[in-house]
Amino acid sequence: MAILKFLHRRAEDVMVLLMVAMFVAFIVQIGSRYVFNAPVDWAYEVILITWLWAVFWGAAFLVSDRDHVKFDVIYNMGSSRTRRIHALLSAIALAVGFAASLPATWDFVTFKKIRSTDIIGVRFDYVFSVYLIFLVAVIGHYLLRCWRLVRGDDLATLEREENP
Repeated sequence: MAILKFLHRRAEDVMVLLMVAMFVAFIVQIGSRYVFNAPVDWAYEVILITWLWAVFWGAAFLVSDRDHVKFDVIYNMGSSRTRRIHALLSAIALAVGFAASLPATWDFVTFKKIRSTDIIGVRFDYVFSVYLIFLVAVIGHYLLRCWRLVRGDDLATLEREENP
């Protein structure tokens, strides 16, 4: 799927920007503290926010299924049909589980707009909104996986295409 590869590349671009921002803030913090003996407080918050965004952004768009820790000894012992059923049930369970948490997460994130970070003043709903992006991406990923498994796509092909 060409569109998924294109979107994956753009997700990588966002991750690069997050890492660059984190690295620059880190270097500024080190330089200001140890070279100029005048630490800056804002760099710490930038590092924390970009780290939070990088973790959830990466988990949502860049980490593939095969990169997750799995206990798949029993799964691998099954036939192709058994593995397909297991993959389908797992995808359904994950999509439903994450979808069930969506309303409470939305409430939490929107509630956080009443506070901002202490130094640079970024509202916490903006900071934590990456988790909503993560939830929607993961739900979409597993719903697409369900559809492709029901449609009869080969498991090996499916995993290769999901991990460009």
